[in-house]
Amino acid sequence: MAQLVVRNLAESVKVGLRRRAERHGRSVEAEVREILQAAIGDDGGAQVPLGSRIAARFSHVGFDEEIREQRGTMGQPAVFE
Repeated sequence: MAQLVVRNLAESVKVGLRRRAERHGRSVEAEVREILQAAIGDDGGAQVPLGSRIAARFSHVGFDEEIREQRGTMGQPAVFE
């Protein structure tokens, strides 16, 4: 594993990272790893379909219908009349 050193980090950022890590039950180091992985879109190599990611994002509001993949089809523009 590679190591990364960040110099001249503002104290407010350090405090914010520590608080965020505490909220998520992680160490500051683990929290920073999670933030960096999310920033570059690295989900560990898993290819989660867009519909599944959208459904997961809204699952807390009761969205439970399956979203089918629509590969190779053109979307239709909305009609507002």
